[in-house]
Amino acid sequence: MPKDVILTPEGLEKLQTELEELQTVKRREVAERIKEAREFGDISENSEYDDAKNDQMMLEQRIAQLEERLRSAQVIEVGDLSNDVVRVGVTVNVKDEKGASLKFMVVGSAEAAPPDKLSNESPVGKAVMGHKRGDEVSVSLPSGKKRKLKITKIDVA
Repeated sequence: MPKDVILTPEGLEKLQTELEELQTVKRREVAERIKEAREFGDISENSEYDDAKNDQMMLEQRIAQLEERLRSAQVIEVGDLSNDVVRVGVTVNVKDEKGASLKFMVVGSAEAAPPDKLSNESPVGKAVMGHKRGDEVSVSLPSGKKRKLKITKIDVA
């Protein structure tokens, strides 16, 4: 059972653009490579043909993956967001115990691109979700250590 994919409007547009590119331009390019490779003769010993067919398979897998993500996408409405609590779609400023500042947008896992866009499923994302400005949260790091973060600002993107 596929889980819901949480996307910002920007993330939805990015996935739709990538899908369009793969379905049109990339499919044509791969089909042309297969056609050229067939012209080399016996396809049973033709490495160009094998490479092109492998590329075609990976392309079709990526297209299927994007289509599935878009089918199960739950788009965050920017108008529904507020700066009183951390949710997917907001930008968060935090300070750690050493005073170092960090700013990131909380997004769904399909859009995550650290360090600027952190997934709501990441350790930091999970820790700040649902908290308010001024709250201190504890983040469990992969090393087993804990890191304290204080939420200093929440912005609606």
